Amino acid sequence: MSTSLCFDFGNTRKKCAVFAGREFIKEIVLENDDAQSIEHIVQETHPDKSILSSVINHNPEIEHILSKKTKFHKLSHLSKLPINTPVGKPESIGADRLALVVAAVDLFPQKNNLVIGLGSAITYNYINKYHAFMGGGISPGMEMRFKSLHEYTALLPLVKADWNFPLAGYDTRTNILSGVIIGMAKEIDGMIDAYADKYDNFNVLLSGGDASYFTRYIKNKIFVDPHLIYRGLLAISEFNQ
Repeated sequence: MSTSLCFDFGNTRKKCAVFAGREFIKEIVLENDDAQSIEHIVQETHPDKSILSSVINHNPEIEHILSKKTKFHKLSHLSKLPINTPVGKPESIGADRLALVVAAVDLFPQKNNLVIGLGSAITYNYINKYHAFMGGGISPGMEMRFKSLHEYTALLPLVKADWNFPLAGYDTRTNILSGVIIGMAKEIDGMIDAYADKYDNFNVLLSGGDASYFTRYIKNKIFVDPHLIYRGLLAISEFNQ
């Protein structure tokens, strides 16, 4: 059984998933993208294949190391994909969004799918049963909302995520928690309803590290997988090799 490394470098965190075949083994959070960190992961896991999805200006030495030690693929608009992208300027589609919709197709190939990614931004990604990625929407993510309330006001504090709060906050902190978190959940529900008004019979997939926390506030039926982006990267890696 082959071992694969799936690197996801986002605006907030740099992460890597380890797979044995198609079984998710673990997630590794990187403090930085220096060569030594990558070398250590390679030595520890002995991978056969690797793939990198990056939306930042990462250390280019990473690609050299992974190309030398593994069958490496860098996700880009030039990658071969099991989907098509009839939207304008496919080269502008974020690598993370491509990975999410590929994962949906891999899991539910005969279905229309709305894939919602929770990260620095919330992304809404609609792909139909013919595997055509139709586009979607982007809105601010949770940390971005917390930071904007702090940075664009004189007195509001910077609040960190905490899932123990009431609907009606009793102080500034819990007011912000309620407004941001429940507000995001209602936005997600509203977007799902808007897609339901336009499209019939689709799955809703929710992914991201905080995905499981939001399910208690979302009324629509959803499939939750916090590792969905990794599963998409693994499928793309296999498709390109």
